Amino acid sequence: MTDFEKLRKSINDNIPQMVSLEKLLTSIPAMAPESGGEGETKKCEQLEVYLHAIGMNKLERIDAKDSRVPSGIRPNLIATIDGESDDYNIWIMAHLDVVPPGDLKMWDSDPWTVVEKDGKLIGRGVEDNQQGLVSGVFAAKAFIDNNIKPKHTVKLLFMADEEFGSEYGIKFLLREHKELFSKDDLILIPDGGDPKGETIEVAEKNILWLKLHTKGQQSHGSMPDKGRNAFLAGCELALRLNDLENVFNKRDEMFTPCYSTFQPTKKEANVQTVNIIPGDDIFYMDCRILPCYTIAEVRKVVDERVAEIAKKYGVEIDVEELQHQESPATPADAPVVKKLAAAIKTAHGIDARPIGIGGGTVGAELRTLGYNAAIWSTMDEVCHQPNEYCWIKNIAKDAETLAALFIAE
Repeated sequence: MTDFEKLRKSINDNIPQMVSLEKLLTSIPAMAPESGGEGETKKCEQLEVYLHAIGMNKLERIDAKDSRVPSGIRPNLIATIDGESDDYNIWIMAHLDVVPPGDLKMWDSDPWTVVEKDGKLIGRGVEDNQQGLVSGVFAAKAFIDNNIKPKHTVKLLFMADEEFGSEYGIKFLLREHKELFSKDDLILIPDGGDPKGETIEVAEKNILWLKLHTKGQQSHGSMPDKGRNAFLAGCELALRLNDLENVFNKRDEMFTPCYSTFQPTKKEANVQTVNIIPGDDIFYMDCRILPCYTIAEVRKVVDERVAEIAKKYGVEIDVEELQHQESPATPADAPVVKKLAAAIKTAHGIDARPIGIGGGTVGAELRTLGYNAAIWSTMDEVCHQPNEYCWIKNIAKDAETLAALFIAE
């Protein structure tokens, strides 16, 4: 048997253990304090125990302080598997935190107890991001079990706080521990993909989240002349901002959808009865902008349209940016993309292609600072949904691809 064949056999022999680890991790809710959770500490501690038990003894904790959680910290854990060469590291980055289950009536089972059914695991977090986490663990375990060294040192990073902005996760590490990363490192984030595992995400749309607060004059519903209808002004503003899809209208087929989107989303309650003209109104926009446009360009047009609506309706409009993120793309010929594509071909005979996405990942944080990162996995993308699931075969399949990546020159 070749070394890769030995690794593949070990990975598939360990499928029952993959299921067991998924069950263990899901049973420990690791929700952020923003969701009323206690953070990731208990989950991280159990993962540390597990990694030690399977022979991963080179572990390092880098904790960010957070007084909002009982432990006072948000843990980031690194497991190192020494390679034949340490001229660069191969990073596999997965996050420990999960989102709340949402309406429990929408679930067919307890979200925190994994159900194994028809080749799937069902439970909160089994795909997002435990599939990638478990795949990385068992790819590395195969090397330990077979006494084979990766060609380059492998670093498994288990991060905190991905679901609420990464201030205690990758942003903290990039800000306070710059020495961890090198521009030559290969960085793979198994936190997005497609059902066949044939797309490698190398670019993200720029993100701009807006809160629009319109302040008018409340009046009786029969006397609009005595008021200034904040809701009406907000409605026209929402339409005018949605129309920016016709202003920033370039197309890029790398992305789906292939155009910039400016969508009104959340709407706050305004008045309590039908016969009141609202004097106060708040709505939100989720804008996903092709990288060919800067956020500064978009801000300028947003401000112009806000001013026009404020003048037309005699209202004040406050604009608050809840989030903004813009990052360069990882080049399609970057080493991480080429080597990952080669590993996918080696493991499964698939010709992978680079794509862009509208969603946001920690890859944007890395790319902004000049680190090339790729996002890839084999998954149905059911994250955050009721009855979230992952395919057991995909955990093993992705571990095989990672093993092929680790063993490549």
